[in-house]
Amino acid sequence: MNAIIVSALLGVLMMFSGIWVKNRAAITNIAAAGLLLLVIANLLNTYGVWVIHVNTHGMLEFQQFGLFFNTIAFTATLLYVLLSGRDMERTGADTAEYYALVFFVLCGVSILTSFNGLLMLFLGIEILSIPLYILTGADKKNLRSNEASLKYFLMGCFSTGILLMGITLIYGATGNFSFGNSQPIPGTTMVSAPFLEVAGILLVFVSMAFKVSAAPFHFWTPDVYDGAPSVFTSFMATVVKAAGFIAFVRLFSMHTALMGPSWRIIVTFVIIATLLVGNITAVFQQSVKRMLAYSSIAQAGFMLFALYSDNDLAKEGILLYSIAYSLATIGIFAILIKMNDYTFDGFNGLAKTHPVLAAANTVFLLSLAGIPLTAGFFAKYYMLASAVKAGGSIWLVIIAVIFAAVSVYYYFRVIQAMYFKEGTPSVVPTGKSFHTLLIITAAAIILIGLFPSWVLNFLYF
Repeated sequence: MNAIIVSALLGVLMMFSGIWVKNRAAITNIAAAGLLLLVIANLLNTYGVWVIHVNTHGMLEFQQFGLFFNTIAFTATLLYVLLSGRDMERTGADTAEYYALVFFVLCGVSILTSFNGLLMLFLGIEILSIPLYILTGADKKNLRSNEASLKYFLMGCFSTGILLMGITLIYGATGNFSFGNSQPIPGTTMVSAPFLEVAGILLVFVSMAFKVSAAPFHFWTPDVYDGAPSVFTSFMATVVKAAGFIAFVRLFSMHTALMGPSWRIIVTFVIIATLLVGNITAVFQQSVKRMLAYSSIAQAGFMLFALYSDNDLAKEGILLYSIAYSLATIGIFAILIKMNDYTFDGFNGLAKTHPVLAAANTVFLLSLAGIPLTAGFFAKYYMLASAVKAGGSIWLVIIAVIFAAVSVYYYFRVIQAMYFKEGTPSVVPTGKSFHTLLIITAAAIILIGLFPSWVLNFLYF
């Protein structure tokens, strides 16, 4: 319970800090210190040094897999605050409230990594989602931000209704808030499950696919990510998305037998549709921010392989993917926020005027593209290798590799603009501390790309 309790208390603390502290920079420093405390508390819980014991009556089940992801999520959020905290201060006057909402989101993340039943899954999703609706509309004077917030709220309510309907059907069929308790049919590997339970599982699957922006339930993502303030889009597209996938994997892990052979068919269709929509649509975008929104859909296609494979390699891969994707995307958005022009032309000549920003941005883009010697390469490798290990179809892996090659095109458009086109980009002044953090983040991506086993050994220490 360390992460859940500490994140909730820090959220309350940040609400009151808005009354006591008037200096916005001081509020950002308090939030960073709180995130560091949260990382330490979760690590102490993970390795059994100091644990807050609370009787949850079986509603929460804390496993190493979930606690490891908590460490990744909290560390990524700390990096996000260090890189983009000053930009959050410029979004509006309610800086303390923004950080309070971020901590409440992390409380929801902590529940999603440790739920033991559909009731706690629902509570975790709502605790995570409701603050995001507010953060999306944080730029109150911007009509696009208001529109994105309204769309996100309405679509989120719609998907929550589907989730609740699925939970209702499962409860009606089994009498409890879990599934996977049906007995195997004698003499076969098939499982006998009531129709209502299977229907409920399908509805839960659709709702979770919506939350992680998997096609064909992705339609809300580009408008919401593009309309929301960029500083909050960075958080939504990384920590929040990765937490959704961890919940997705945790929910359906070891229960896929209920769906029989049709399970692989459904997941395969969703993977191909997500890769197709995300990559092909990203190619035609003229805004880097909107391209990154479609890119996040394409990345979701690779992360879905963890659901398809359901083995130890997939679990290691989803943790490594969460690290690689979060570091690269947070870094790219930190640079994008400093640009006054979000189009590809806005990056023309960046390498000449701001070589550090261009070099770091190149590393981040190469990682997202899955180029060797970056963390993104091994993240994609683990996802595809898990599918092969699970006995999946080789043609599905080949399709994923082809779409990864397509993604190289639109990522390299930004690199081409920075290094091979003339221009004078308009960039907000940046300090040495910002450059240092970018270099450290880029170096971490390369280091993980060279020695991915170091990360996994640390997680499974």
